[in-house]
Amino acid sequence: MRRREFIGFVSCATLACSLRVHAQEAGRLYRVALVMPVGRDEPAVLAFLDELRGQGFVEGKNLAIVGGQPTSNEQVPTVVPLILQAAPDAIVSGGDVIARAFQKATQSIPIIVMTEDMVAGGYATSLARPGGNATGISLMSPDLDGKRQDVLIEAVPGARRIAALADSNVASLEHLKALEASARKHGKELVIVRAASASDLAPAISEAGKQGAAALNVLSSPMLHLNRRLIIARAAEARLPAIYQWPETAEEGGLLAYGPSFIDIFRQRAGIVVKVLRGARPSELPIEQPTKFKLVINLKTAKAINYAVPTGLVLRADTVIE
Repeated sequence: MRRREFIGFVSCATLACSLRVHAQEAGRLYRVALVMPVGRDEPAVLAFLDELRGQGFVEGKNLAIVGGQPTSNEQVPTVVPLILQAAPDAIVSGGDVIARAFQKATQSIPIIVMTEDMVAGGYATSLARPGGNATGISLMSPDLDGKRQDVLIEAVPGARRIAALADSNVASLEHLKALEASARKHGKELVIVRAASASDLAPAISEAGKQGAAALNVLSSPMLHLNRRLIIARAAEARLPAIYQWPETAEEGGLLAYGPSFIDIFRQRAGIVVKVLRGARPSELPIEQPTKFKLVINLKTAKAINYAVPTGLVLRADTVIE
């Protein structure tokens, strides 16, 4: 546990050529499209661009960024055709709705996806050989949601009932049933509350409290991450100990977080983009997974909600914010 503007056009012939070359071409301008719920001013995206720069792809010299503004699911039907018209050498997508739209729209442009489960989501036939034009990072989220639930149960040992906040757009029935079964093994009852958009979050968290939940597991989801500050505030108002997907969320005020670093994952994704720009075929480029995980505990938040985190858990944490 220790641990904005669409730019230019390139021809399809140029793209096809780039996929056969296994080194950077001197004098060539590479185009990378960023189409994600977060914009390029997000620290993780800045880290992504920094990693590309370190690998020799420098914006303003041999690299042009296509797009880069935050893209909501509602904007997808408009944004996807514009990105394809710009003919980027690679598309970096985030969130299931965006990734799926690009996967349906093109079978030639490489798509670097980051999603909760690449194979289960239908983006690849296997982790070792994706088989199509999409590769990227599979976050192991179903397993990690369960691990976070275990940590939460340890953090709130007296809780008879705990809640899972699920994104209705991505949470599968199978996954939720597995969490329920795991909770029962610990002698706990799991209350599942759902939200499809930001406007649903406050009512969902209130419902968790009404049903007697004494703790909250915020499940893996781009939408839930984008609205983390709202969730943190509502959980604090309800005096509800909560655990989150990304360690950085605890640094921003969440009580607990366990998983890979959001910034590290973006750096890892930049490495995949570099391989694609240098000629690797997505169909043969193994999907990567996180390798380092951190437990972060924010004792400032614990004090603010008048909650004492068990000493044993604090001692095992990778980072404690005091």
